[in-house]
Amino acid sequence: MISKSYDIIIIGGGIIGLATAMTLSNRFPKLTISVLDKEKELAQHQTGHNSGVIHSGIYYKPGSLKAINCIEGSRKLIAFCDENTIPYEMCGKVIVATSESEIPALEELHRRGTANGVAGLKMIGADELKDYEPYANGIKALLSPNTGIIDYVQVSLGYAKVFKENGGDIQTNTKVESVIKKDGLLNIETSTGLFKASYVINCAGLYSDVIARMMGDTHDIRIIPFRGEYFMLSEEAAAMVQGLIYPVPNPEFPFLGVHFTNTIHGEVEAGPNAVFAFAREGYSKTKINISETFDTLKFSGFWNMTAKYWSRGMQEFYRSLSKKAFVRSLQKLIPAIEEKHLAAGGSGVRAQEVTSAGFMQDDFHITETPQAIHVRNAPSPGATASLAISNGIVDTAATAFNLD
Repeated sequence: MISKSYDIIIIGGGIIGLATAMTLSNRFPKLTISVLDKEKELAQHQTGHNSGVIHSGIYYKPGSLKAINCIEGSRKLIAFCDENTIPYEMCGKVIVATSESEIPALEELHRRGTANGVAGLKMIGADELKDYEPYANGIKALLSPNTGIIDYVQVSLGYAKVFKENGGDIQTNTKVESVIKKDGLLNIETSTGLFKASYVINCAGLYSDVIARMMGDTHDIRIIPFRGEYFMLSEEAAAMVQGLIYPVPNPEFPFLGVHFTNTIHGEVEAGPNAVFAFAREGYSKTKINISETFDTLKFSGFWNMTAKYWSRGMQEFYRSLSKKAFVRSLQKLIPAIEEKHLAAGGSGVRAQEVTSAGFMQDDFHITETPQAIHVRNAPSPGATASLAISNGIVDTAATAFNLD
């Protein structure tokens, strides 16, 4: 069993953890820094199971952490990819209103995006929509030409490469089992041995609340996992999608609705839905973790959330069980889509922070405990915003850990 000591240990080898490691090593090259991840390979969970969209910053409340970090993060991400020859494509996106009732919400998105400084936004009518997406059905749409697609695993490995070139250390197959403060240091017991650190940055994603509680965090909040399931379009149907086609989202629900997404690998995804997962890493309907599910069911916030969103939740579960229902949702955007065009695709699990009152945290959320920083909620556009988020984390660390 190994035993190693570092100035700072980052728990979690996803895109946020690796961006933070790289940024920290760039700014403080004399520090000894390690990233611990329980998987064999990096970026295996939220980072490796998303649709790979470079978001432009349309959806987020002006002044929120999401809005600020998405705009800055997108710019920094593209610059990093240009410098490190990581492929991406700014294919553009339309958010489509299919009924008059959706137009006020679409106009609110235009207002938000404009207030956030998103470049190139344009409201277009049904005729002009056909110029961009000939098969899309809509009476009005919001065009965002500065939305793109990318492979976030490649981006994460790019961050890891720079971090290691800076002298950083990455330990995979290393699951954190406990964190105990002793003699002024944080003693991290793992599946491979003991690691000691003066400070910890918790970027554990789906397990961020578990790690935070190990270090004395008393916030009455939990991560509740939501699975998003995708279908892949056949070659015939993929030809109907030029860029990204999204519905107008429900402003009371922090998910964007099923949509069509070109990927950087030349495929087209349709989805995702959003259903409660019976395991934090529940990527399939049959994956059940009894202990994790029981822990969720004991949490009052789960039942308070359920009371607020039960109707929407039932719709999502039905759409998960019924391919026909899933197709009907897609046909609102592209009527020519048929069930025969869809093949089973992948799925992802979103780490959604929920309070005891049942409130679903919509913004990024970062907290502190003695000698530690915790990234509690960083869903979409977390990957797009990863470099901006990491700058904020390192700024906080510089003060909280007295790094200067």
